[in-house]
Amino acid sequence: MLARPDFDPELRTLLTQLPAAPHLDAEMLTQIRPFAVQPVGPLLDGRAVDRRELTVPAADGTPIPLSVLRPANHTPATAAPCVYWIHGGGMVMGDRYSQIDIPLEWLELLGAVVVSVDYRLAPEVGGTTLVEDCYAGLTWVTDHAAELGVDPARVVVAGASAGGGLAAGVALLARDRGGPVIAAQVLIGPMLDHRNGTTSSRQYAGGPGVWTREMNEFGWRCVLDGLDGDVPAYVSPALADDLAGLPPTYIDAGSAEVFRDEDVDFASRIWAAGGHADLHIWAGGFHGFDALHPTALLSAAARRSRTEWLARRWQPVTA
Repeated sequence: MLARPDFDPELRTLLTQLPAAPHLDAEMLTQIRPFAVQPVGPLLDGRAVDRRELTVPAADGTPIPLSVLRPANHTPATAAPCVYWIHGGGMVMGDRYSQIDIPLEWLELLGAVVVSVDYRLAPEVGGTTLVEDCYAGLTWVTDHAAELGVDPARVVVAGASAGGGLAAGVALLARDRGGPVIAAQVLIGPMLDHRNGTTSSRQYAGGPGVWTREMNEFGWRCVLDGLDGDVPAYVSPALADDLAGLPPTYIDAGSAEVFRDEDVDFASRIWAAGGHADLHIWAGGFHGFDALHPTALLSAAARRSRTEWLARRWQPVTA
């Protein structure tokens, strides 16, 4: 067994209270999918948030649900910053409310409008469909910025885990297609590389943690099965030959998780291309630690760091 970084002491105790990571296959996926979604009502209780539900057409015409969450005192005349949120779940589970408490903090603290997309999941769809769904939603948001009361120059794409990988794919699509303009991207423990062969991936084969190398292999197989030819970089962003021209990027991960090394490499390659990347590897953090245990000390630090970075990105530039 490979040596591996230990967990943060507080998180280690909390991790022991979680069920062991399941052996993820098609049968198990059917069983756990209902538990990977969260009713929105309790998430919004006590928050001064207005909610609007709508659908927009995907590239093939399929209706894609979007949830628009705005501060209760927000009016369309106010050009607010916007977070376009892409949820996690290994690309095989979850919905647009998964991990939504993370961008809701930015709504409350920074006055941001949050738009969350319900992209279609693998294995029911695969290949580029998931990232194209996310791109279609972003395009709709920027095209309707005035209606939403959003500043089109301050739209940030953000996501956790699989959502972070899809956010990175959306940023590559937007760069290569000449828009929409993305002010920044926030990639939280992003799932970037289908090859699943890094040291950190091997370190967390079989556990412990909430997302293992084997689970990661299953998620990627669901997305890539039936894909003809080479895997596109929009699907597996670590494959991108050129990371120049991307928006300012915030990447974080735990030191004790599968995605650590592919995330470090992605940030390093952005720097090599002359780009802007803030990289934070939280010592002792397992995958999704700040979403599962938001009040733990390390989680609070990680969330605070992202919020402060976004506040700086959204600060008006003065001459």
